[in-house]
Amino acid sequence: MITISEDAQAHFAKLLEKQDAGTNIRVFVVNPGTSTAECGVSYCPPTAVEPGDIRLPFNGFDAIVDAESAPFLEEAEIDYVTDQMGSQLTLKAPNAKARKVDDDAPLVERVSYVIESEINPQLASHGGQVVLLEITEDGHAVLQFGGGCNGCSMVDVTLKEGIEKQLLESFPGELNGVRDATSHEAGEHSYY
Repeated sequence: MITISEDAQAHFAKLLEKQDAGTNIRVFVVNPGTSTAECGVSYCPPTAVEPGDIRLPFNGFDAIVDAESAPFLEEAEIDYVTDQMGSQLTLKAPNAKARKVDDDAPLVERVSYVIESEINPQLASHGGQVVLLEITEDGHAVLQFGGGCNGCSMVDVTLKEGIEKQLLESFPGELNGVRDATSHEAGEHSYY
C-alpha cells in the first residue's frame, strides 16, 4: 500500500526516539477522493490507534492507516530527500484525489478516475475542473466544466485537443468522443 524509503524510515525512527514509548506514525488523507484531498503524516500514540486501523510494519515503527484513507493511499510513497536547499520529507499519493479503480470496473468509474487523477490536475493550473455527468449509449462522455473553464475562450480546444484526445487514448474502443454539457458564460473567473 505505502512505500517508505530507507532514508524516510531512518528519519521517522530518529523522530520517534524522542516520543513516548509505543508511538508510531499515522499516514492519512483529509477529504479523500475529492479535488481538495491532502495527505499527511503525524505522530500516533498507542491510545490513538482505532480498532479498524491498518498497521503496516516498518524498520523500528509501524505506519497506522485508517480504513477510510487506505484505498486512497494505494501506491503512495514517502521519501526523505536531501539537496543543496536542505532535507525534506516528500509524500506522493497519486490516488488521494480519486480512489484507484480496477481494470474491470465499469467504464464510468474508470473514466471518472482518469478525469480526477490526470485531467483535473492539469486544469487546476487555470482554476478549472471537469466532471463526468454520464456516458451515453453511443459511447460519448458528457462533461460539465467548472471554475476557470466555464466561459474560457479556449474551452473548445481544451475539450477536443486535450481531454477528448486523452480519454480516447485511454479507452480505445470503449469511448467514441466527448460532449460538453456546460452553458459557458464569460465572467471574472474565466481564464483567457
